[in-house]
Amino acid sequence: MAKDLYEILGVSKNATDDEIKKAFRRRARELHPDVNKAPDAEDQFKELNEAYDVLSDPQKRSAYDRFGTIPGAANGGSPFGGGGYVDFEDLFGGGFGMGDIFSSFFGGAAGGRQQRREGRDMGVGLRLTLEEVAAGVKKEIVYDRLAPCSDCKGTGFGENGHQVTCPDCGGRGRVVTVQHTFLGDMQTATTCKTCGGTGYSIENPCPECEGQGRVPDRQRVTVEVPKGIRDAQQLRLSGFGEAGIRGAASGDLIVTCRIQPHEFFERDGDNLHARASISIVQATLGAEIQIDGIYEGEKVTVRIPEGCQNDQTIRVKGYGMPRLKSDVRGDMFVHISVIIPKKISKRQRELLEQLAQEMGETVGDARTPLQKLKDVFN
Repeated sequence: MAKDLYEILGVSKNATDDEIKKAFRRRARELHPDVNKAPDAEDQFKELNEAYDVLSDPQKRSAYDRFGTIPGAANGGSPFGGGGYVDFEDLFGGGFGMGDIFSSFFGGAAGGRQQRREGRDMGVGLRLTLEEVAAGVKKEIVYDRLAPCSDCKGTGFGENGHQVTCPDCGGRGRVVTVQHTFLGDMQTATTCKTCGGTGYSIENPCPECEGQGRVPDRQRVTVEVPKGIRDAQQLRLSGFGEAGIRGAASGDLIVTCRIQPHEFFERDGDNLHARASISIVQATLGAEIQIDGIYEGEKVTVRIPEGCQNDQTIRVKGYGMPRLKSDVRGDMFVHISVIIPKKISKRQRELLEQLAQEMGETVGDARTPLQKLKDVFN
């Protein structure tokens, strides 16, 4: 039988979103492989992640409550691959998921090295269609980060909490040790493990964030993508990266736009390239055809000149992509394919033979005897 996700998190089925977040953080601190040395700690942490992924998403949680199954699990889906999740761009030299967020959280508690107080920038890759880029779009991004602790408002102070000078380093942030050798006394300065090099510690720290002023959390943010943006261009959301320690400045969220290939159009700067097929009659006499434009419901009239050749390119001004943050559009270049019919009727053959005679052209009858017989009765 499938395990109960509420039981994995240790909450009731009526738990609020805030209770689910706190329960997840509490259990994650116990099960994360950085602190739990049990052989199955990694598997337990993955299971906890899966439970949180479902119960922290309103739609997934509703589906789970109704059907008792994990959305996407039947198809082998990853708990971090669905819905509004995005591709993390590697800004820090390693993969970046909730497990890595907790590793940063544990590291921020000191660990014998100098603490970085300011939050780091984070990066995500956002997948977009060409139609979304043409019109501009608002996209909700769901991602994991170290966010300001809501319980202490990012201060790191618990009830009656306050900042005190670190008793181990006397506020210097470094501890000097003296080693006596036969060559004399040798001094070594190391970062204070108690305060992480800050020179102070928190008395009565916030129990939720352990005095850091930030906690691992799942965030939702709406990104406004301007029309005309190019592939690999970036948008910067100030303050939505990793939160700083105890109120220090947060990093930024850098969104890299990834435009998916289109089945009909190919983009070249602000211009669009498309392909259209015409008959030999249209190519000879000229015609007007319509093809779909990049906007919903848009029709583009393409004027085929007399004597149009196969693979000829026709330029239609003003029907390309919009320039960035502008209503001015590039052009559309339509590449023409002249289609030669593989089979024609008896009447069509007669007309073409008459045309060949009129133009003084010699044509042969390459039909098989069976084809000729069939044409007699058509």
